Amino acid sequence: MANARRGEIDGVLDGKTHRLCLTLGALAELEQAFGDEDMLALAMRFERGRISARDAMRIIAAGLRGAGAEVSESDVARMRTEGGVAGYVDIVARLLAATFAGDEKAATVERAAVTGRDGEARGSRPFPGAT
Repeated sequence: MANARRGEIDGVLDGKTHRLCLTLGALAELEQAFGDEDMLALAMRFERGRISARDAMRIIAAGLRGAGAEVSESDVARMRTEGGVAGYVDIVARLLAATFAGDEKAATVERAAVTGRDGEARGSRPFPGAT
């Protein structure tokens, strides 16, 4: 089971549960890929809530590699998730919350992935910052 206190999440890709974690090395990789100068610039980029499919692919690949998987962006581009685009957005949102938001916020986002405000199970939720 993923440990949100360590910035880890679990995501289901191609029907298998994978651990994802944006380690310092993974964040450096994303800084370079996005042309950001530092982690603050990277966090601000993600906070805007506008992430392209290519961005999501890079983030998921970096998270998988950060957790020890040997995957390329091309591998991730071919992976599928339940819920289509919403499934990818869910993985990215939870991973970014676990990385940048701290323990309490990450736990809240993780719970929101499983239940709605009324406590009923739900499949996906809006992107970070959306209610």
